[in-house]
Amino acid sequence: MLSRRRRVHNLRQKDRRVSDIYFGVPAVVAAGVRKGICYSYDHEIGAHPVSFFMLFLLLSVPFKEELRLEQRELKRDLSNRHVQLIAIGGTIGTGLFLGSGKAIQLAGPSIIFAYLIVGVALFFVMRALGELLLSKAGYQSLTNVAEEYLGARASFVTGWTYWFCWIMTAMADVIAVGVYVNYWFQIPQWVPALICVIILLGFNLLTVKLFGELEFWFALIKVMTILALIGVGVVLLVMGFKTDAGTVTVQNLWDHGGFFPNGISGFLLSFQMVIFAYVGVELVAVSAAETSDPKKNIPSAINKIPLRILFFYVGALIVLLCINPWTGLNASESPFVKTFGLIGVPLAAGIINFVVLTSAASACNSGMFSTSRILYNLSKNNQGPSRFAKLNRNFVPSNGLFMSTLVISVGALLSKLIPEQAFGIVTTISAICFIWVWGVILICHLKYKKTRRDLHLKSTFKAPFTPFVNYVVLTMFAVILVIMLVSDATRPALLLTPLWFIALFMIYGMGMTKDKQHTFTHQS
Repeated sequence: MLSRRRRVHNLRQKDRRVSDIYFGVPAVVAAGVRKGICYSYDHEIGAHPVSFFMLFLLLSVPFKEELRLEQRELKRDLSNRHVQLIAIGGTIGTGLFLGSGKAIQLAGPSIIFAYLIVGVALFFVMRALGELLLSKAGYQSLTNVAEEYLGARASFVTGWTYWFCWIMTAMADVIAVGVYVNYWFQIPQWVPALICVIILLGFNLLTVKLFGELEFWFALIKVMTILALIGVGVVLLVMGFKTDAGTVTVQNLWDHGGFFPNGISGFLLSFQMVIFAYVGVELVAVSAAETSDPKKNIPSAINKIPLRILFFYVGALIVLLCINPWTGLNASESPFVKTFGLIGVPLAAGIINFVVLTSAASACNSGMFSTSRILYNLSKNNQGPSRFAKLNRNFVPSNGLFMSTLVISVGALLSKLIPEQAFGIVTTISAICFIWVWGVILICHLKYKKTRRDLHLKSTFKAPFTPFVNYVVLTMFAVILVIMLVSDATRPALLLTPLWFIALFMIYGMGMTKDKQHTFTHQS
């Protein structure tokens, strides 16, 4: 039997381990707790063995509970329908329902071609991403792919940039919520924006499955609305229906200055907003860790979603421009609300405004979900603070969620400070950063195909027309960046965005320097 002194020593050691993990208790308080427990043991436990057992339970339960919390992983509670609808929810949103008004003002009916071109290009990006994700079972995010083929520095910069992309996108959605609410109530835009952020935070703190169900219904409302628009538009075309804007006819596509009323320059200038409209098509990469069957679900999502988006965007825009000539649309309001108001159905415009409001909330919901998972993966890969890797009791990375929500709330602040310019600034920054992310996907695929021919040959989901199409799409992205530099509206944001990348490279460099110094000191 152990001596009294030895038992006291063991208990002190055990209690030290417990207090060290006891939810951030300060060292002074922890030391006081240890002293009190040891005093109790010295004077009481020796006479009462049952008390020793009770004290053992008191100390071991928190310790085991904390270990259980530390060992939690993200749950794979998203089904195939969840994954596909999350991607649709993150993509069909503010860029289409509000941003298309500005794009139409710039390009006129030629905006249809802009959406087609970008949609096809991003389909090839998605196929490249799909092949990369399925080439190795351990991939759970884009950062894993970037680290494999471009190194730790590129992985760090791309991971944090992808987080920043979705932060900017969610900011745009929050700003849009304020614009939509002003359709009914003349209140400051930042008020409904902030309320929306708080409500969505509450939903995201709950289970992953609940998030998936919520996003499923959000996206379903959007899909049904666009299908209703297309269906009603076809009926009106057949009837030759007359609205306050004139007769509903296909001729509206070219009777008001032709397909390119503002020339090639207007067509090219619209690409920034078109790029923003497609942000989020790669969301399946972030959702990959939470799918029930990645090998089956990811290819299905990648093959179906781009085609659906092309149908929803192109089909919806053609119908919009047939009902309402492009000259009758305003860049500062939703063309969908304006068009349904022309149909003559009572309350139609108000109903559609509610739908586009839910679509913005849906896209912001996807943004919160993805940013919290990005921070979780960055932390798990030692590229971010360790606190972001902790999950709450619902298996949700709550620390990362709180961090992302706090930054997204800046969108509400921008709505208060610069309500007229806020949407344009954040959408431009978002588009630029997404171009970086999509470019990294294509470059990783080029490297993968060159260095891992064995994996490429075994792949059952090969990206078509590579490597030629990779270079074509990368060239297109470079041209779009040059166009943004030329445009007065997008130039300030384009010139500011490199500061983000410079900061990331500096942070990474300082981290590497500290690691080397630590290693040198340890070896000495």
